[in-house]
Amino acid sequence: MDPQALLFSLFTPEGRENPFPALEALRENVPVYYDKDLDTYFLTTYADCQAVLTDTSFRTPDLSWCEDNLPDWREHPAADFFYASMLRANQPAHTRLRRLVGAGFTPRRVAALSEAVEQLTDSLLDSFAEATADGAAANFQELVGYPLPVAVVGELIGVPAEDRLRFQRLGGDAGRLLEPVRTEEDWARADSAVTELRAYFEDLLLLRLVEPREDLATVLLETGEGQERLTRKEVVDTLLLTFVAGFETTAAMLGIATHALLTHPHQRAALSADPALAPQAVDEALRWDTPVRMTERIASAATEIRGVTVPAGANVTTVLAAANRDPAQFPDPHRFDVHRTASRVLSFSAGPHYCLGAALARLEGAIAVRRLFSRFPDLALAGPPVRRESFSLRMYEELPLTTTAGSRAPRTRAAAGATTTAKD
Repeated sequence: MDPQALLFSLFTPEGRENPFPALEALRENVPVYYDKDLDTYFLTTYADCQAVLTDTSFRTPDLSWCEDNLPDWREHPAADFFYASMLRANQPAHTRLRRLVGAGFTPRRVAALSEAVEQLTDSLLDSFAEATADGAAANFQELVGYPLPVAVVGELIGVPAEDRLRFQRLGGDAGRLLEPVRTEEDWARADSAVTELRAYFEDLLLLRLVEPREDLATVLLETGEGQERLTRKEVVDTLLLTFVAGFETTAAMLGIATHALLTHPHQRAALSADPALAPQAVDEALRWDTPVRMTERIASAATEIRGVTVPAGANVTTVLAAANRDPAQFPDPHRFDVHRTASRVLSFSAGPHYCLGAALARLEGAIAVRRLFSRFPDLALAGPPVRRESFSLRMYEELPLTTTAGSRAPRTRAAAGATTTAKD
C-alpha cells in the first residue's frame, strides 16, 4: 500500500466522486499519515480528529501564521479578511469574537427564522414545480439548492431581497479561499469579491445606524459596550463570513441530502412515512457525504498522536469525510440510514470552532427536505449529477430532477465516475 498514492487519488475525477475506499484504506493502515510533499499530518479516525479539534493547543492558521507562510498576505484583501475572521482567529481574539457574535445566533433568534425559511422554501419550490411541469427536467441546485441559503442568510443579515441575486456569484468567488491550494486566479477573484462585499456591508451598516431592524447587522452594531463592542471592521467581516460560510456549505448540504434520499429508496420511503425524520435525514446526509472534507490545525507544542510524534508548528489536517465513516464511531458506516441517532457528526467541526450557524443550517435542511419530498412524491433523478471540481468542498453544481412520474428528461452532462444508484 502506497499511502501517498491513496491520498493523491482523491484529486482525480474518480477520487472526487468516490473518495471513501481510499480514505478507508488510509484509516485502516496509516491513520496518522505524514505527507512530506504537502507537509501535513493527515488524521482519518474519528477519535483523533475530534481530539485535535477540541484541543485548544492545536491552533488555526491565523494572521501570525501568514507572516511566515503567506508573506504577501497584506496585498490580498481576501487574506486580510479570511485569516483575521472568527473562522481563523485563535484565543483570546477568537473567544472575544465568538462571545459577541453569538448574540446574533441565539436559539430564539434562529427559531424566529423558521417561518421565513418555510416561506422562502415554498416560493422556490413553486418555481421548481413550474420548471418541471409537463415532465421537463430542471437543475435543483440552480433553482433551490443555491437560492435558498442565499435568501436565508440574506434574511438573517438584513440584505434586501433585490440585492441577494448577485451575492451567489460573490459568495462562490470568496469561497475559493476554502481550497487548500489557490491559484492566482483564485486569489484575484476572492480579492475582488471580498472588496465588493465589504463595501456593500459598510453601506448596509450606515443604513442600520439610522434604520435599525431585527437582523444580524443591527444586533452586531448594538452588541457590547465600550471596548467590548465589535469594531466596524469586525462587524463588516463577520457579516461577510456569515454570508460566505452560510451560503456555500448549506447549498452543498441541500444537494447532498436530496441526492442521498433519491438514491436510497427505502430511506426515502421511511422519510415519506414519517416526515419528523427530516432532521435525522439531514444529519445522516452530512455524515454520509460530508460537504467540507477536511480542516487544518497547527500544533502549538510537540505531541504524540497514535504513537506518531507531531512536532511543534506542524500542520495537522483532520479529514472529516474519513472520520464521519469511521466504523469505531458509526456502526455500518457506509450505510445511509435516516434512523441513525446521536451520531455526533464532525461535519460542523468541533470544539471552540464548532460552526456558529449549525443550528440554522440544520433548520434549513430539515424544512427543505421535508417540504421537497412531501410536495413531489414522484421526484426522481433525470440524469447523472455533476460535482463541482473542488478538493475541499463536496457539492453538486448540477442535480437534474423531474417531478412527474414516467417523465423523460433530455440528456445531461455526466460527471466522471457518477454515483451508482443504491438499492437500500
